[in-house]
Amino acid sequence: MIMSNEIYRFGAGSIECITVSDGTFTYAPPQFPPPAALLFMNAPKERLDQALLEHQILAEKWEEWTSPYICLVVKTSDHLVLVDTGAGGLAPTTGRLIQNLKTVGITPADFDTVILTHAHPDHISGNTDARGDPAFPNARYVIWKDEWDFWTSDLPERVLDEHVRDTLIRYARQNLPPIEGKVYLMADEEEIVPGIRAVRAPGHTPGHMALEISSNGDRLLCISDVALHPLHLEHPEWYAAVDIAPDQAVATRRKLFNRATNRKALVLAFHFPFPGLGRLAQAREGWQWQPIG
Repeated sequence: MIMSNEIYRFGAGSIECITVSDGTFTYAPPQFPPPAALLFMNAPKERLDQALLEHQILAEKWEEWTSPYICLVVKTSDHLVLVDTGAGGLAPTTGRLIQNLKTVGITPADFDTVILTHAHPDHISGNTDARGDPAFPNARYVIWKDEWDFWTSDLPERVLDEHVRDTLIRYARQNLPPIEGKVYLMADEEEIVPGIRAVRAPGHTPGHMALEISSNGDRLLCISDVALHPLHLEHPEWYAAVDIAPDQAVATRRKLFNRATNRKALVLAFHFPFPGLGRLAQAREGWQWQPIG
């Protein structure tokens, strides 16, 4: 395994993987609720305060949350795949994906497949270049049909939380239409390319997707935003304000966390401290994050 602050190389069997930072983003009022309310909307205050303290966080002083944005490059024998395109120009601290790819000798034209786990701004805003054209000109883009249908309909205006509604809709409408001619809409779990299988993970968004990458008995489970913070492993019943269907999000968590432990899979979480990799161990009524790197 080879690591820098923004590049981390590792393997899953014979498949080469690289986590690549797109930068970081700070969530804070007034644009977002305070971190505790944003991430753990339904958590009882006393239990949450104690859980945060165990992570060296004083709840009353937790005024902002700075999250990494971590994309994944997967090299198989025949394919070069990118998982999520990052936040683009969402903030001055984002949009580092292309620059970081260049440091490992990869250009946007090298990819044949781009997988979008869901259509939130931090996952799709690198879809297009400065001219508004697809940034990965030789790739097919893959997204769940339920996800595409949701964001290209009028449903977001009716169901999204008012704090984030305008931003989420604007970036979806800006970054999905330009790829329409190159997109493959998945209707069911399937192997996208040999060794990379789509896994249903709805709740955070209607068509949220996880990925299982497997080779020679090794497994990597890319959970994207199924968990936004390690505390979501310890308390999977605590959902985030940005989880569109909370009950579904909680059920998805339990299903995928069990899958990770039962299959002894390495796990990649988009918002966890870089490189976002670790393993899960069952602990009490939840799971414990064991980071790698």
